[in-house]
Amino acid sequence: MDFDLSQLAALSAAVSEGTLEGAARALHVTPSAVSQRLKALEQAAGRVLLVRSKPVRVTPSGEPVLRLARQVALLTADARRELDGDAQPVTIPLAINADSLATWVLDALAPLAGSLCFDIHREDQAHTSALLREGSAMAAITSDAEPVPGCSSSPLGSMRYRCLASPDFAARWFGDAVSTTALAVAPVVVFDRKDDLQHRYLRRRSRRALHPPMHYVPSSADFLTAVRLGLGWGMVPDLQAQPHLQSGALVDLDPAGASRITLYWQQWKLRSPSLDLVAQAIRDGARRHLDQGARTRAVPAAAR
Repeated sequence: MDFDLSQLAALSAAVSEGTLEGAARALHVTPSAVSQRLKALEQAAGRVLLVRSKPVRVTPSGEPVLRLARQVALLTADARRELDGDAQPVTIPLAINADSLATWVLDALAPLAGSLCFDIHREDQAHTSALLREGSAMAAITSDAEPVPGCSSSPLGSMRYRCLASPDFAARWFGDAVSTTALAVAPVVVFDRKDDLQHRYLRRRSRRALHPPMHYVPSSADFLTAVRLGLGWGMVPDLQAQPHLQSGALVDLDPAGASRITLYWQQWKLRSPSLDLVAQAIRDGARRHLDQGARTRAVPAAAR
């Protein structure tokens, strides 16, 4: 099976941009040309590779071809930069959990911004694995230690989450101590319906299912604001919480109930100078910001 580079580029661009029209703009060709290249690629593969929805998405058969397309594009860009000093930035698609993105990852990646571009997908652990598998991301920060096929996995460190609330909220709902009775009725802030941190804390404290009122706030910064303003209690990472604990804007409801989540760096097994730069930057950032001593003790769990 022979693959044409322009056809592979059309597939990659269509998935990145979400539509054939967007792919055409990115490739500086007409939508008809993109459509013809995709049809030719599917004929060469002998199967349907792309669902023409909005946004378009790859089929299971298209996943290995998309991975190939992204790998070829990265290696070609690396070779071009090495041969002629091409200053055109290479784009690296990454899948990163929300709390890492909000607290330390951008600081780690900032020194590379002059030579690389980043296409960041904010997803939780289950979806970061899926993005690696289908080829939408070349690397991911995840709480899953088991490497995706074709990827390597290495621990970065751990993030500690505390059960926090505003002083007024704590006094109103919990008084002097957290109890199962109060947890059953006190409102809780949850990131989204994939976020299991608060539910896991409730199960650990009560040993039974509790169903308190819930506010869904799907942004790390706004999640913290919602807890600080007294909408409910929530599990907040130390990297965000420390200034507010020191100022008294937040209180720790259960110091013994903190959770640690181990984070891992997974990336394609691909020798690429650009990808190596990103991996080193992430590892350096993790050493600066994450708890290294606890990374082998923490139990892997779903991360925001």
